[in-house]
Amino acid sequence: MIKSLAFVFTLIIGFTLQAQAQDDATMNATEDASANASVVSAATETAPAASTEEEEVELSFVQTLKQKYIEGDVLWMTPVLICLIIGMALSIERVVYLNLATINTDQFKKDIESALQSGGVDAAKDVARNTRGPIASIYYQGLSRADEGIDIVEKSVISYGGVQNGLLEKGMTWLQLFIALAPMLGFLGTVIGMIQAFDKIVKDGQVSPTTVADGIKVSLLTTVFGLIAAIFLQIFYNYITSKIDSIVNEMEEASISLIDMMLQNKASK
Repeated sequence: MIKSLAFVFTLIIGFTLQAQAQDDATMNATEDASANASVVSAATETAPAASTEEEEVELSFVQTLKQKYIEGDVLWMTPVLICLIIGMALSIERVVYLNLATINTDQFKKDIESALQSGGVDAAKDVARNTRGPIASIYYQGLSRADEGIDIVEKSVISYGGVQNGLLEKGMTWLQLFIALAPMLGFLGTVIGMIQAFDKIVKDGQVSPTTVADGIKVSLLTTVFGLIAAIFLQIFYNYITSKIDSIVNEMEEASISLIDMMLQNKASK
């Protein structure tokens, strides 16, 4: 866990430093262009302007993202970025885990029933042991208690089903935290940015439209990034929740089928 967090912070610092270096290089290039433009005649002043516009249009999406990241104040944008990265890591881990936990339940139940009819409980346990997923784990726990009576089997299936349900929902509380935290951090950056803009107006002693517009623009960038992060994480959260509900429903249905199969094949006392 510590290594993962260290990697995340290293990635964020590298992203910030690279974006800052690129911004400095852009500013230096703009200053050089302005110095050269002051020497040429008035008839040729439109050419550098057109070239500058073309360069701005040619900025890639990543470069624009870096520029907005710096304009929004790294101090407030970095926490939002951390929430997005950690939340995405949790989401991807859950998606992979849940997809691996999904099996063809109907086919699995047919294999268990065939094993009970041909080889008894031991053969059915082998089928469950060699199958991945929570449903197979529940079947294995139930079949392992077959010699203790059907009531014990039913209690074992219910208890272990609760354990598997907890494993499916692992990390969801943290994901909810980052969904709520990202926009709140964005709003906090916006409020502080607005306060700084008004402080600047008071210091200047006059209301300048440029000062007000620039301060509002910079402060609202944190809100935009916070909302974007929350939207992405919310989409993953809803998908994961629906996937968990689907697996839990299959677990409950399969548990009832296991009891019925054991009674029909007299695999328990």
